[in-house]
Amino acid sequence: MTDQPDLPRGDTRSERETASNVVVDLHEYRHARDPLPITFHRRELDLILRIYGRMVGEGDWRDYAIDHLKDRAVFSVFKRSGETPLYRIEKTRSSPPSKVLFASLTSTAGF
Repeated sequence: MTDQPDLPRGDTRSERETASNVVVDLHEYRHARDPLPITFHRRELDLILRIYGRMVGEGDWRDYAIDHLKDRAVFSVFKRSGETPLYRIEKTRSSPPSKVLFASLTSTAGF
């Protein structure tokens, strides 16, 4: 390894340089290649599961699914596991990538 920084964008290596001569920041490389998925935080899940538990106790809901995707996190609520979800709580990033996150509640029944 060398103490030389990475090549600026658009520059190329000479034929003598090999891949082992270039220093790469793995943290930046991983985030640029594969951004972390959006997830629900513990407090958010606590609130969602508290409501879910209440509705299960009343017999209205029976199953749920959690999906953590690159562009959103989804909590889906089902009456029966083989059906489409009754409700979906989606947490997404704002349009320009930032730390601001938005949540929406969607009913598949059209409410």
